[in-house]
Amino acid sequence: MIENKKHKREKLSLWQIISSVFAAAIGVQSNKNRERDFNQAKPTTYIIAGAVFTLLFIISLVILVKIILNNAI
Repeated sequence: MIENKKHKREKLSLWQIISSVFAAAIGVQSNKNRERDFNQAKPTTYIIAGAVFTLLFIISLVILVKIILNNAI
């Protein structure tokens, strides 16, 4: 007989989501955390967090370049 195993999706903390997105962005995500993320969280959570991270990263790069260019002149 085949058993149906349902994964109970536990809510991850905001810090766990942020650290997972950051670790994945720089390519150092551990296998344990990756499995936790896939088993416990909804994909939309990471899609939104990744989009926010990318937007903040681009904005910070633009600001940094503007600061450097203004100081170079």
